[in-house]
Amino acid sequence: MSLMKYCCLLFVPLVLISCTSPQTTESGPILQAEVTGGIVEGVVQEDIVSFKGIPFAAPPVGELRWKAPQPVVPWQGVKNASDFAPGPMQDTSFGASLGGPQEVSEDCLYLNVWTGAKNATEKRPVMVWIYGGGFGIGMTSSPTYDGANLAKKGVVLVSVAYRVGPMGFLAHPELSAESGSGSGAYGIQDQIAGLRWVKGNIARFGGDPENVTIFGESAGGYSVSMLAASPQAKGLFHRAISESGGNMAPPRMTLKAAEEMGRKYLEQLGAKDIQAARALPAEVIQSATKGMGSFWPVPDNVTFPEKQYEAYEAGRFNDTPILIGTNSDEGGLFVMQKTTPAGFADMVRKQYASGSDAILKAYPHATEAEATRSAKDLFRESSFAWPTWAWAKLHSRNGKEKVFTYYFDHRTPATPDGANHAAELPFVFGNLGGVGGMGTSADNPDEKALSELIMSYWVNFARTGDPNGPGLPEWPVFTETDQKAMFFDKEPGEREYPNMDQLKAFDEYFAGLRAGK
Repeated sequence: MSLMKYCCLLFVPLVLISCTSPQTTESGPILQAEVTGGIVEGVVQEDIVSFKGIPFAAPPVGELRWKAPQPVVPWQGVKNASDFAPGPMQDTSFGASLGGPQEVSEDCLYLNVWTGAKNATEKRPVMVWIYGGGFGIGMTSSPTYDGANLAKKGVVLVSVAYRVGPMGFLAHPELSAESGSGSGAYGIQDQIAGLRWVKGNIARFGGDPENVTIFGESAGGYSVSMLAASPQAKGLFHRAISESGGNMAPPRMTLKAAEEMGRKYLEQLGAKDIQAARALPAEVIQSATKGMGSFWPVPDNVTFPEKQYEAYEAGRFNDTPILIGTNSDEGGLFVMQKTTPAGFADMVRKQYASGSDAILKAYPHATEAEATRSAKDLFRESSFAWPTWAWAKLHSRNGKEKVFTYYFDHRTPATPDGANHAAELPFVFGNLGGVGGMGTSADNPDEKALSELIMSYWVNFARTGDPNGPGLPEWPVFTETDQKAMFFDKEPGEREYPNMDQLKAFDEYFAGLRAGK
């Protein structure tokens, strides 16, 4: 069935979703709420009230730089919550292309709430958004992440800021000694602090603290995966959605290696110790960072485990329903140069020595066109698709809750080879067209129908732990013996994975790494 045929069907389930929430209109929208620290006042637009820039922790500045988030500093009177707070310290050049505000500050631990609830007794499902950006960039104020459209579907939408780059993920021997449990996971700790704030405060916005779904994309999806294995996050969420992110590969570096990298990083800045580094301006700390991915969350076995794959094998994870998936051309955004057959083979042998034979067999590369396509797909599997697929398998095998997987393959004249990394985001948030639409059109009926379909699934999942609902194509549960995914393209529906040979080749490679081969 085509997307156009779903347009009329989609109206029915969305109406049903909104009608299931208690409706008491005499009190009007929630314009003020008393939260940890004081009272905040939001802004209403089209029956949705937004509260922006609510502090959920103390500013991580001065002596609090490179420490776990501390309690909120209370304020007097009513805090105006009409504007986003500055984003975390980062290079703003990439974010500027997305059209959002580009103010950044080390004082960045704020969150935002969108709600259509009429009073604090409604108990709407809560969705908590975690942005991506390679753990080096990202902010809640991106127009793509505006939560109004999801709030209109009956959820309370929260977006949480977290420290990125060296402010969020610098490890150092002195910092590890200070904490007694490692260093370099501050950004993930920020996310956990945000979830604790949600648990203690979201009922005042008509949300249900016992029905919280975390969702994120790219680094945000990796974050969701880390939270799914975090003992500190246990009980703070009840469902999880990860878009293009899974933390199942071996860690990028051990704590000891990350500490050494951090020590050298501060040496470049002329800081002889952490006390001297904390005295440096935030802009100076940021200045030595070289691109996205320079810093990455460091496992400390407290915030999240060093060997997450093995933790899942042992059943040590937060067992909630999960909905996870990847896009068809994830690598197209990162691998843009042409590749020769010999160049591709040489790259694979150098990067994946122990598994190179199986990987080369799985990726056609007899011609330049094949090699170029395979280089992009290799990035897709290694960075996104295999970690997500492995997560689905392990959760299905060792968890009690359901697993749902998807494959996003919406193609346009500008993307004939498949859906790029992050291409699903405007559809998830319903923000098609304009600066947040990433090339989509609010006037395109197929794209509007696809967005309505995806939002329906995401909201249904947040409500019940199952994306299925009236009028929607059936989304099957993923199991090890029946590995079906929901395809999002011109003919949405369940299908076999198109990249199974490549997934299996990487599965063999990573199994060898875990075995020490």
